[in-house]
Amino acid sequence: METYPKIIATIIEQLKKLPGIGTKSAERIVEFFLRMEKEELMSFAENLKKLREDVKVCRNCYLISDSELCDVCKDLSRENKIAIVEEYKDAVALERAGFRGKYHVLGGRIDPLEKIGPENLSISRLLERLKKEEVSEIIIATNPTPEGESTALYLIELLKKYNCPVSRLATGIPVGSELEFVDAETLRKSIEHRFKA
Repeated sequence: METYPKIIATIIEQLKKLPGIGTKSAERIVEFFLRMEKEELMSFAENLKKLREDVKVCRNCYLISDSELCDVCKDLSRENKIAIVEEYKDAVALERAGFRGKYHVLGGRIDPLEKIGPENLSISRLLERLKKEEVSEIIIATNPTPEGESTALYLIELLKKYNCPVSRLATGIPVGSELEFVDAETLRKSIEHRFKA
């Protein structure tokens, strides 16, 4: 005998497709939905529909937006620095950290094993931007993974012909940690990227 009505079983299966959601979590979410006020649940469902219909990608920097140009690109008070990130969530993290420049979202990183090359990323659009926009600094903010590193090296080589300083995010020891617990690769990067006191 089926323990859940068909609609509940279907929603549980759909929720399990979300990252980090297993059967138990999906069941708890459905229980939460069932306890919600009808208007609140309908509003939630309507917003999910709008999410799919209204959210798009900024035509300039590829951040997610609800209009052709995102709020960052519209903001004339921003610094003329561009942080190149892999995904829009990386830009959100930089924004939370206080960065007040502009962004360019690559839409991934170079990964030969996944058959993702430079042509699959928004690199050509970045180069078009650099010809049109006045940029005081380009900050390569790819993740410190092997793929992120190779993407950064590719970009550094490509950006040499532009008359603009290029920098990278520093890597190294997290604030609040102790040296004895830091892995060797992180320590090596910290020594490599040390700064003068």
